[in-house]
Amino acid sequence: MRKLLIGFLSFIIAGAALAQAPTRIRGTITAVNGDVLGVKTRDGRNIELKLAPDAQVVTPKKVSAQDFKTGSYVGVTSVKDASGHLVAKRVHALGPQVPQMHGNWDSIPNSMMTNATIDSMAQVSGGTELTMKWKDGEQKILTNADTEYYNFDNGSRADLKPGASIFTGAKMGDDGKFATGRIVVSKNGVNPPQ
Repeated sequence: MRKLLIGFLSFIIAGAALAQAPTRIRGTITAVNGDVLGVKTRDGRNIELKLAPDAQVVTPKKVSAQDFKTGSYVGVTSVKDASGHLVAKRVHALGPQVPQMHGNWDSIPNSMMTNATIDSMAQVSGGTELTMKWKDGEQKILTNADTEYYNFDNGSRADLKPGASIFTGAKMGDDGKFATGRIVVSKNGVNPPQ
């Protein structure tokens, strides 16, 4: 009986922790009603997204490779080439609050996301090889002429309007709405790179 109770409690705790894990939301704003956005997600669902009263709104802008140096903390969306090497599709600036990681990503099919510090940059055949370091490891990723680079500007709630594209990491609230404290919204034709 005790093993069954421990197993049941472990299941409940794991389920609660999973329920609190942020969900990546990409989509288009369909409505704005105060602190609640109507969003049609990339997969066709209609959801409500509640903004925290002090939610940070940021807008992406395209920049050049020269905006990133050794020591920059960045997110790199990459895919494997025919030889199995990771090639960056997008590089974007990250704030210190974004956790380090290297793992599967869903913004581009079969992509990886590496949130890490650029430890070194070396010119190689085909582009520049970034050595990315984070607390648990290191990864080499090639950037080339097709790699896109992004940074962010502070936006405002005025940028949140129907038709704009968004990206956020949100948690499901007790009211059944997703809730977030930070949102990236398209501006001047530049969509969130995440």
